[in-house]
Amino acid sequence: MYGVIRTPDQWPGRPKGVERAIVSAIYFYLMKFILARKGRMTQIFDESGRVYAGTIVQAGPVVVTQVKEATGKDGYAAVQVAFGEQKESRVAKPQLGHTKGKAYRFLKEFKTEAGDLTVGSEIKADTFAEGDTVVIASTSKGHGFAGVVKRHGFHGGRRSHGQKHSEREAGSIGGGGRAGGRVAKGMRMAGRMGGDRVTIKNLKVLKVNGQTGEMIISGAIPGAPGALVEITSM
Repeated sequence: MYGVIRTPDQWPGRPKGVERAIVSAIYFYLMKFILARKGRMTQIFDESGRVYAGTIVQAGPVVVTQVKEATGKDGYAAVQVAFGEQKESRVAKPQLGHTKGKAYRFLKEFKTEAGDLTVGSEIKADTFAEGDTVVIASTSKGHGFAGVVKRHGFHGGRRSHGQKHSEREAGSIGGGGRAGGRVAKGMRMAGRMGGDRVTIKNLKVLKVNGQTGEMIISGAIPGAPGALVEITSM
């Protein structure tokens, strides 16, 4: 099995070298992880007839491309995995050398002890089981440049007589009062919306198909269909 290090950097004194490795080993617990592609949403019924909304993801297989150790030159424990096929012409030569001539679309690193994982090992969807609690991380849908009504939920101006061209305007952003004649930090204004990394915790694995690699995760997952999804156990 493989696990994750609970960062000793957050501990007072910040132990270094061998002491750091010992502290890291103490705060080690088994963790499962995999990369997947987001699919469509569906619903699934349990034995009692209760219905659950879920998202289908195509998980793995991922290939281990590098193993880092806390006592090595990297100074921390991690496992790097590759996912998704790619044309060699679209991959940089240094990356091809790193992956032994195999072209992959995604390379991701998980801060975890390798355990029995070695370079070349495969991790498949059946690593997870039904009922597992997982953490999902993905990139949300991008909405481009959006106004304050769409981006922040402003109600807009009054729909009354005399109102002209100001139904969806933001209104005053400065002036006197709390800001003192300037624009306060964090002022909600129009701007780029979406395209952010979003993490959702405490989701359940509803179903796993080890042969096809399909998994059904409870609830909605951020991102557009086909987006890369990182799945880790709690």
